[in-house]
Amino acid sequence: MFQLLVSYDGWEDSGDTIPTGRIYIKPGVHPDEMVLTDGKLDVSKVNRVPAVLMAEIDGRGLQTARLAYINHIAQGPRETSIQYSFDSSIPGINNADLQKYSAALGIKSALNHTHWEVCTGDLFRVLLMAQLRNAASKPRATMFSTAGIDDQDDDLVSVMMPFGAEFTPVYTALQGVATGIGLKCQRADDIWINHHVIQDIVDLIAKAKVVVCDCSGRNPNVFYEIGIAHSLGKDDILITRSADDIPFDLRHLRYLTYLPNKQGLEELSEGVQGRLKTLTGKI
Repeated sequence: MFQLLVSYDGWEDSGDTIPTGRIYIKPGVHPDEMVLTDGKLDVSKVNRVPAVLMAEIDGRGLQTARLAYINHIAQGPRETSIQYSFDSSIPGINNADLQKYSAALGIKSALNHTHWEVCTGDLFRVLLMAQLRNAASKPRATMFSTAGIDDQDDDLVSVMMPFGAEFTPVYTALQGVATGIGLKCQRADDIWINHHVIQDIVDLIAKAKVVVCDCSGRNPNVFYEIGIAHSLGKDDILITRSADDIPFDLRHLRYLTYLPNKQGLEELSEGVQGRLKTLTGKI
């Protein structure tokens, strides 16, 4: 069982109103009675029943329905004010998909019509079905697995840089910064788990909270790894010895420049430390 609230303009982030005459919840009707006390909406009962908030199909609001729980109701003769909290842990469902599952959800009224009703369907089963259906239709990586994204380590910083002795002092400096604020720091040559190097690299990116990428020398492998990090939605810190090594497609992002000497690495460490604290919440 769940509640369905439809509005032409969609719903504000934490509270909104609906015409009282559009509340189609009546005494003596199952399952409506489960949210009523003496024929009136009872917020203590309403709050225990999940609510789907959506804009009318082809209305002016966001065309993705979202799960919420109603915390307060002030019912007037013309307008009813409600306060609610969205559940960000449950993915939304596209309005068109929701309409496809109307029968399974026990939705009685049209979705292009503002109203509030109680439905009898198994909401969470349908949401899961829709999520799996959409996931199956999305393109998947064929060269490697991105399963590591489900096993993120919030204390892990991964470093993507050219392999070469000249970058060892840079990596050492980055390791010192990370460990100094309670984080772990790794790059691909620190691990050997998979038969293919690319899978170890992807796993390292996928599991990391933050990815530090050294663009010095325009190394194509590093740029490829930056693309993977961006595709996986990872926070990154770009560093480089020369601003000219930042390609056009990345110049809209902030980056840190450094000199490969003692003072330069100290300044780099200071800049990276500040950014890591911001991205990881380490103080």
